[in-house]
Amino acid sequence: MVYATAGVMVVWLLAWGGFALSQRSKASAENMALYLRSIDLNKLSGKERERALRRLADQMKALPIDERRRTRLESEWNRWFDAMTEEEKSAYLETTLPSGFKQMLSSFEQLPEDKRKRAIGDAVKELKKAREAIENGDDPGGVRPGTNAPPELSPQLQKKIVTIGLNAYYSSSSAQSKVDLAPLLEEIQRSMENGRLFRGGR
Repeated sequence: MVYATAGVMVVWLLAWGGFALSQRSKASAENMALYLRSIDLNKLSGKERERALRRLADQMKALPIDERRRTRLESEWNRWFDAMTEEEKSAYLETTLPSGFKQMLSSFEQLPEDKRKRAIGDAVKELKKAREAIENGDDPGGVRPGTNAPPELSPQLQKKIVTIGLNAYYSSSSAQSKVDLAPLLEEIQRSMENGRLFRGGR
């Protein structure tokens, strides 16, 4: 009985350990937040810095869009990007662009102006709603909202994007502007992919 009980306990501990390990390695906003807080990019150089940035990009690519959005609201997110060079920001963006992103930009250009305007307005509202949920504590998990997250697009900028075209605006933007635009563009892409944009209502 003693050996049998010990054997059951060992099996249970191994199973629990495996579950805990899988949860820690699972791609999520909480795990990304832990990673962002655990490393000071300013103190890294050479290969260590390359590895840290590669791991950041790999983890971000593995996140679903909702988790990406939550991660970008984490208080440490801007600290990392402030520490990146323009080249590093550009490389990060190229690595983490969602599949079909460039096709989305092209398709967006073909939409009538009223649909482009509605797509941008809806995306801004969704992002604002997500930010408010985290700031008000309505969103569970380990994400701590930052105080200097990029603001929602101003009405003037929204109008400019509708007028000159999203693809043209994105192509001419700096790496930092593209980083700030990424949540909006992903939200628009999701709206187009799930057909919400092409229905009469939300």
